[in-house]
Amino acid sequence: MISELALLAQAAAPLFNAKFAVAIAGFGAAIGVGLVGWGATNAIGRNPGAFGKILVMGILGMAFAEAIAFYALFLGN
Repeated sequence: MISELALLAQAAAPLFNAKFAVAIAGFGAAIGVGLVGWGATNAIGRNPGAFGKILVMGILGMAFAEAIAFYALFLGN
């Protein structure tokens, strides 16, 4: 019984590690997107005239943060 459980755990470990890495990358990307959005809204509040430039830079920052999550999702599976 114990040896069967050990074999099952050994077979499932690589799958768990990959899924855990994807979860950590997704969590980090979510934090990054939140920080970019927070910074962009603060910047627009301080300088409303620069809305267009801030919007473009915010979208680029969010895209780069989300790219990390997509890399982890595709490479982790």
